[in-house]
Amino acid sequence: MSEATIKKRRPVKRWIILALFAVGIYAAFIGPSILKPISPVVVVPPEETGLSILGFPITNTILATLITDVLLILLALGAYRFSKRGSLVPSGFYNAFETIVEFLWNSVEGTVGKYAKRVFPVVATIFLLVFVANMVKLVPGFESIGRLQEVHKGTGYAPVQLFQLGSLGVFTIDKGHPVAHAAAEGEAHSEGEEVAHGEEGAAELCQSCEVVPFLRGSATDLNFPLALAIIAVFMSQVYGVWALGPSYFEKFFQFKQLVSGGIFGLINFAVGFLELFLELAKILSFSFRLFGNIFAGALLLSILGALTAVALPAGLYLFEIFFGAIQAYVFFLLATVFASMAMVSHHGDEHGSDHH
Repeated sequence: MSEATIKKRRPVKRWIILALFAVGIYAAFIGPSILKPISPVVVVPPEETGLSILGFPITNTILATLITDVLLILLALGAYRFSKRGSLVPSGFYNAFETIVEFLWNSVEGTVGKYAKRVFPVVATIFLLVFVANMVKLVPGFESIGRLQEVHKGTGYAPVQLFQLGSLGVFTIDKGHPVAHAAAEGEAHSEGEEVAHGEEGAAELCQSCEVVPFLRGSATDLNFPLALAIIAVFMSQVYGVWALGPSYFEKFFQFKQLVSGGIFGLINFAVGFLELFLELAKILSFSFRLFGNIFAGALLLSILGALTAVALPAGLYLFEIFFGAIQAYVFFLLATVFASMAMVSHHGDEHGSDHH
C-alpha cells in the first residue's frame, strides 16, 4: 500500500465510536431524564408475558427458551443442508460450528472412550442449548423491553408515552420522576398529574410503574437448569445400566455385602445409600451452579449498566460472552464425567462391553 493511500485513509471507525460515546454520555448524564437508564427490579421468579398456549401462561423465560429452540433447529437444518452439498471444506459460520462440534467430540471421546457415540448426542445438545441461551440473552432488548405494571412495593417511576402505533401506545418510564407505591395507591393529586406529563393513556396504565420484560435469560429461571440437571443425571443412570447391566444398581443396594461382609458389609451397605443420596445431590449442584452464575451476571450487567452507562457495559458484555460459554462447557463437562463414572463398575473395572 502506497504512502499516498495511507494518508487518504480516514479514521471513520474511530469517529463513529467517539460519536457513540458522546451520544451515550448525553443520554445518560446530560439529556432528558426519560433517556437515563434505570436499575431493574430484581425478581427471581419468571414473570408472565400475558401470552398463553392452551391456557398455559407463557413466562418471559419460557419465551426466551422457545426462541433458543427455534435458533437451534434452524442451526441443525442449516448444518444438515450443508452436509448434503458434498463440500468437504466448510467456511464462515459452518466452519465455526464444525470447530465447536469437533471440540465437544474430542472432549467426550477423551472422557468416555468407546461409549462416545452414545453419550455425545445428549451432552452436546445440552451444551448447545445452554450456550445459545446464554448468547441470546445478550441481544439488546432482553430484560429491558416489556410491559408496564404497578410496582408491588417500594418506588416506581412515572410513565411517559413516546409515540403511538395505531392502537398500540409505546411508553417508557421517567427516571427523573420517581413515584412511591404508597402515593400511587392514594388519590391522584396535582403532583401526580404533573408527573404523568399530561399523558392520559400513561395515567391509565399505572402511576408508579416498573417494566416486566417480555424476554429474560433462560438460565435466570431455576426451572431451566433444574430440568437440564434432571435429564443429565437420569441419562447417566441410563448409561450405567446400558454399560453394566443390572449389576449397576449394586453400588446403591449392596445386599451381598450386608449378608456376608460382617461389620464392614454393614458399612458398605450404608455407603450405598449415601451414593444414592449423592446422585440426587448432583441435581442440586448442577441447577444452582448454572442458575446462580447466570442470574448474578445478568444482575451485575443491569445494575452497573444503569450506574455507569458508558464504556463499562461494553466490557461487561465481552465478559458475559466468555462467562456464558464457560458455564455451558462446565455443565457439558460435568454431565460427561458423571456419565463416564456411571459406566465404570464400583469394583473399578469396566465391563460394559458384555452389554454393548
